[in-house]
Amino acid sequence: MNDKQFEGRSAIITGGTRGIGKAIVLELAKNGCNIAFNYSKSAEEAEKLKGEVEALGVKAFAAQCDVANTEASADFVKQTVAEFGSLSYLVNNAGITRDQLILRMKEEDWDAVIDTNLKGAWNFSKAAIRPMMKNENGASILNIASISGVVGMLGQSNYSASKAGMIGLTKSLAKEVASRKITVNALALGLIETEMASEMNAEYREKILASIPLGRLGNVQEVAEIACFMLSDSARYLTGQVVQPDGGLAM
Repeated sequence: MNDKQFEGRSAIITGGTRGIGKAIVLELAKNGCNIAFNYSKSAEEAEKLKGEVEALGVKAFAAQCDVANTEASADFVKQTVAEFGSLSYLVNNAGITRDQLILRMKEEDWDAVIDTNLKGAWNFSKAAIRPMMKNENGASILNIASISGVVGMLGQSNYSASKAGMIGLTKSLAKEVASRKITVNALALGLIETEMASEMNAEYREKILASIPLGRLGNVQEVAEIACFMLSDSARYLTGQVVQPDGGLAM
């Protein structure tokens, strides 16, 4: 992959201040891409990351935005285009979990996960497509899904449904925008070493780990490098695809 191909182009990464999102932000920035990312709570974390991105010699834009809010999402995309002049890439990474068996799950836990994970991806995709259509060289959307949306996971009816929905969104949207030279793909991630994974019940974590043929969790840098490839010109003939970086867990 030509590491210069991202220079002068711009990307939005939702939920970019930590974990997988942060790793993708920094990997794209290292390759010359201007970066916009939203945050939900910590302005201090966002400002620190903005400084890290700018130190790599590219432009950065950060703002608080609830991805579940359609109007706020559209405004964020407009601000990004105004800041950078164009938009080439969107990574729908923002996501939350509210795990519980369905008989104990509260309605608000269902709504929060669906709204953030699935509606958030729809909101940003809808807003991003129009400016992306102006790119002569095409554009790319990457949805960060999960194997939970492929095989389902115990106690994750809300999360699994949201991630399965993102996979359906990926395939449908890929067909809608292909004629505009916009590719849409998804990563169905396995267990990745993040803050979210560290909060998992220890016994359940070990059970999952024992089921991974490669015998380990993935790391955020591995995901970031795969994400950059999926966005790159080297992957221009891939669209509507779901790639599973999961160590073989869901074979």
